[in-house]
This record gives sequence, C-alpha cells and structure tokens, in this order.
Amino acid sequence: MNISEAAASAGLPAKTIRYYEDIGLLHPARDANGYRRFSDNDLHKLTFLARARGLGFSIEDCRRLLALWEDQERASADVRQLASAHLQGIEAKIADLRAMHDTLSDLVQRCAGDNRPDCPILNSLQS
Repeated sequence: MNISEAAASAGLPAKTIRYYEDIGLLHPARDANGYRRFSDNDLHKLTFLARARGLGFSIEDCRRLLALWEDQERASADVRQLASAHLQGIEAKIADLRAMHDTLSDLVQRCAGDNRPDCPILNSLQS
C-alpha cells in the first residue's frame, strides 16, 4: 500500500509517517520508482505509534515501546515501568493544572470586574 493509503488506514497524516521514517521508527520498503510501499507490519507499527502518541507518550518513549513490542522475549515489567513513569508525569501535570485552576478561580472571583482600576488578577501577576 502507498503512503496515502497507509495514512488513511492508520489515521495519521502522511507528513507524520514521513517524519517517523526520517527518525528511524519505521522502515518501509521502496518500489523501483522510489515510492514507499507499506506492508501490513508497517501498518501495525503506524497504528501502534498513533495510539501511543494519543496517550501522550514522547517519541523516545514510543521508540522504547515499539522495541519492547517487537521483542518477544521482553519482560512485561519493562513495559509497565515505562507506562508507570508516564502515568506519574500525567498525574503531576494534572496536579499542576488543578493548582493553576484554583489560583485563577480565586483571583477571578476576587476581581470586581467593574470600571474601577483595582484588579486582584493584575496585582497577583505583578507580585
């Protein structure tokens, strides 16, 4: 299958597929005319990468996950460790977002939002 068919099947833009090839995540075969030819295995990798990226894994984490996926001798503990570290990062981001939400919500409630120049939001940002 060609790149546009692979892109449609995996739900990825062709530009992303080219990028994945450029950074070595994927190695599709080439026809005599130089066009990429994607196998079923390439399509499985693209779908895998799309799902992993959709869960917020970094490119390097995707590289590790892909290597683990291809390694039939892998230990599931290695996969779990990688996913657990990513989950901890997500939880830290959620905590940061909650703190930002709470702070901003408090500032918005304290701001009168009228014609007076006094504004707790701006006062907080300047200090």
